[in-house]
Amino acid sequence: MALDTKKFIESLIEEKYTHLCVVPCSFVKYVINEAINNPNIEYVPCASEAVACSVAAGLKMSGSSPMVIVQSSGVTNMGSCITSLLKPYDVTFPILTSWRTYKSGDSEIQHEHLATELPKLIKAYGYEYTILDNENLENTISQINTCDETNTVAIIKKDSFTKIELDDKHKLNLLEYTPRSEFLTKLNEDFKSTDVIFIGTTGNTAREMYSFMPDTNNFYMAGNMGGALSLGLGFAMSGKKVIVCGGDAEFVMHMGGLTTAGRYRDKIDLTYILFDNESNKSTGGQNTYQQHIDYVNIAKSCNFDLFDNGKVNKLDKFEEFTQTLKNKSGLNFVCVKCGVDDETPRPPLEVVKVNRV
Repeated sequence: MALDTKKFIESLIEEKYTHLCVVPCSFVKYVINEAINNPNIEYVPCASEAVACSVAAGLKMSGSSPMVIVQSSGVTNMGSCITSLLKPYDVTFPILTSWRTYKSGDSEIQHEHLATELPKLIKAYGYEYTILDNENLENTISQINTCDETNTVAIIKKDSFTKIELDDKHKLNLLEYTPRSEFLTKLNEDFKSTDVIFIGTTGNTAREMYSFMPDTNNFYMAGNMGGALSLGLGFAMSGKKVIVCGGDAEFVMHMGGLTTAGRYRDKIDLTYILFDNESNKSTGGQNTYQQHIDYVNIAKSCNFDLFDNGKVNKLDKFEEFTQTLKNKSGLNFVCVKCGVDDETPRPPLEVVKVNRV
């Protein structure tokens, strides 16, 4: 069974909920779509789960009625906010999380631990949990209201909501941009059989690297969103030449990695390629709503060198960048505006579960 998503959002509005503070998960992509479509509730896309909790706390303390929706792997990012802000100040609002599963042999190893331990984690934070009813809407709303008043997290099962498409006015159109696969193919051509280490951030970036960069030395990071640059910094500090392939949503999740890397610009050989497709592709293609962010000047202010003006959206210009990069060291950044590709396979377990590169 699945809840009628439109009626679910309408019921939240009737109950006077005002904001959905969200870090996207594919389990709730239809809820996100309907929240974006409906002008009577505000969808608040957040850079991280800790940000979502903090924003919701400010909303609740000032008289609004927010909810937080995240995926289970991100519940860990909420720990400090829950234990050092929400609990001490007795601030409550509904927190809904997916519960991602894991089967032996699956390559989504980021979900293996919490597939069994999520309830224990929630209890460690001092909260109780309830499994969200996906059949009886009246009971579902009652559960959410309980979460609004108590330290209780609601857990969402897979396929709990009916399909909702975004209204056309909210859909992204990136057809004018070169698909990311073509840029990755160029990296494969220019750096095949070299000692350069490529780190692919979680989600579709890493998946596409597996499909389009078969001849390079790749690390496919299945989880730890926002940590690709910092991981690459560690490799670079040990003397490796590193190229991090990141994404726009990943860029903002843990931006402290940029400032930390900037301290070592004269001691490392690290390049950060930000592939900006304006979307959270692996969780349903939601718009990141980050058009206001100047990625290039943020990187520049963090001590990164820029290729040309720091922006690339054409393949021939990207080729100039890769040729320059072969003989360039230091700390480098380029933002590549790109389109999206068809879904590609996940890298298999034997290439994901590698801890030496």
